Amino acid sequence: MISELRRRAYLSAMQVASWLPRVELPFAAPSRPELMAPPEPVSAPAPTVAEAPGAAVKVTEQAPPQPSAKVETPSAPQGHSSAMAQVRAQIETPKNTPAQRQAVPADTAEAGQESPAQVSAAAPPRFTLQLLRAGACSVLVELPNGEPLQGRDPAYLLLKDLLRAAGLPDTPQAIGEPVRWPLLVRGQMDQGPQAALDFVQAFVATRLEQQAPCSCLWLVGLPAMRFAGDVDSDYYNRELQIEGLGAAWALPGLELLMEEPERKRELWQAMRRIRQRWMSLANE
Repeated sequence: MISELRRRAYLSAMQVASWLPRVELPFAAPSRPELMAPPEPVSAPAPTVAEAPGAAVKVTEQAPPQPSAKVETPSAPQGHSSAMAQVRAQIETPKNTPAQRQAVPADTAEAGQESPAQVSAAAPPRFTLQLLRAGACSVLVELPNGEPLQGRDPAYLLLKDLLRAAGLPDTPQAIGEPVRWPLLVRGQMDQGPQAALDFVQAFVATRLEQQAPCSCLWLVGLPAMRFAGDVDSDYYNRELQIEGLGAAWALPGLELLMEEPERKRELWQAMRRIRQRWMSLANE
């Protein structure tokens, strides 16, 4: 925008005696009262600002725009033609009303807001599971460090104690490679929780079919419970019946048992009730 002094110089060069801008100009002198008389009422409805869905836009009432004063201007000298064109374009160019300027950020925020489907799309779960065989039972155990259990690992020693207390061999045999999720496959493959559930259940079912009949499947750790039994921590120390996998038993993870030893008492009480399932098969 130009200053008031330069604006008056341009108007004088164009021999414009009186004029009225369509919008308020910054740094401009106040308008004369006689030019601010209210116009005659117009029957045409005033334009309204369309509100974006979901966005509350407060539109303030405004007086209808004042008509521009029509002044007959004689032809200006040729040297001032470019200045006159710039001033006319600046005066006649409509500006956004305050309501319209207020509506722009609301529309932008509405367009940039993520949809519920995008918000719910979470990162793929991350876990590592190992399927073991111990006598008449199979054990799907969460690997705390993401690597196979070693002979001197505290988690492996705790697992051996649990198997020994259950009357099962304390040297379980690994069945296949650990299941690491998300898979290394990239591209269009789904890596979400439902895909992980389908994959783990199919993996365990295939491996169990290749082994001797299994009387009970241990699900050790929350990832094993979620993605093989489709249950949460509310099912700790409880029996399950999983379609395609048969009878199962949900246990807390090995790290959780080491961090909270008081959980071992409840686990032992549940084991005394459930162990008859595989002990009867071993005595036959």
